[in-house]
Amino acid sequence: MKTPILHYGIDLLVALCVLLWLSACGSVPPQVAQDALRGTGNLGLVIERADGRGQIVDNSTRQSLATVPGLGDLSHASVVFSRDGRYAYVFGRDGGLTKVDLLLARIDKRVMQAGNSIGGAISQDGRLVVAQNYAPGGIKAFDAQTLELLADVPADYGDQGQRSKVVGLADLAGNRFAYALFDAGEIRITDLSDPKHPRTQRFPAGRQPYDALVTPDGRYYIAGLFGEDGLALLDTWQPEQGSRKILSGYGRGQEPLPVFKMPHLRGWAIAGGRAYLPAIGRHEVLVVDTTTWQEVGRIPVKSQPVFVMARPDGRQIWVNFAFPDNGWVQVIDPLTQQVTSTLQPGKAVLHMEFTPKGEQVWISARDDHKVLVLDTATRQVLQELPASSPSGIFFTHRAQRMGF
Repeated sequence: MKTPILHYGIDLLVALCVLLWLSACGSVPPQVAQDALRGTGNLGLVIERADGRGQIVDNSTRQSLATVPGLGDLSHASVVFSRDGRYAYVFGRDGGLTKVDLLLARIDKRVMQAGNSIGGAISQDGRLVVAQNYAPGGIKAFDAQTLELLADVPADYGDQGQRSKVVGLADLAGNRFAYALFDAGEIRITDLSDPKHPRTQRFPAGRQPYDALVTPDGRYYIAGLFGEDGLALLDTWQPEQGSRKILSGYGRGQEPLPVFKMPHLRGWAIAGGRAYLPAIGRHEVLVVDTTTWQEVGRIPVKSQPVFVMARPDGRQIWVNFAFPDNGWVQVIDPLTQQVTSTLQPGKAVLHMEFTPKGEQVWISARDDHKVLVLDTATRQVLQELPASSPSGIFFTHRAQRMGF
């Protein structure tokens, strides 16, 4: 009978032999091979949109580990992760859905599932990956392991067989998914607990919902409206009560500014019982009480906000901006409701991502072809990583959060 230590030694020897064999065959990049016996909680994927590839990074060592090409059109890419953090599911604008193995730094599977896609989500139990599509409009559910198509739910509306663009897809409890129909002005919730027999509820939203989010507890689904003032809110714990308008009077009677880029509601900050959200076409961040969903303040900022994001502890709110001021970032103190720092980290800042406990923020500067890592306490740059036209930055801790 083998002793536990001997048994461990034999297992380790076998693992190392397999690893050396794979490395010799060229299947594993050298950096990944060195760190193959590792966890995934500090890994992430940086989208290099111009080259159609993803850069695998380690947010503990602030290093690039490998790149994975062949991901297609990444001009509006988004990423979700498997529950164990090993696999990244990349949704490309060209309709491609790619499963990337972060440990082996290679494509595990890839399907072309639509003509024009705009993102996706993963189910509460991690078994379903769901894509939201512009063309043909609707959502599709895939087996997370095999990428086999399990359900195709068209976003049909009207009596002429129209299909709407789908936006704002978010996962809910019970393997349900909430999403909005831009052309139909609706919010829908589809129950995919039995993907062979999806069940869909429909709710009016307002004119042209363009993006949406779900609150961190998964209860409230909120859709931004481009075609009218205000937002639509749906209590997903009590959907039978229907949706209702919040902030319906915002902007009424005022001359709006030109909108250079639509803000991302998925980047809303929710901290200390308040939501901080970008105002469309205005140089303001709105402050909303999350108990009453009434506006309680406005914070003037440098330009039109795109992402308004809270550090994980809620102590800071970071904001980036639309063109022509997209080289700037500002930091808001939620206690004073004032801007405390104005930074210029690089040209064309497209995205920000906090490390799990918020000691660092990673910022993509597309036109400088680099990713910057900043200390959130001192605002000092800790590291710069080269990247080809970087856009989205996605860390694996998103796998443990609702709506991400």
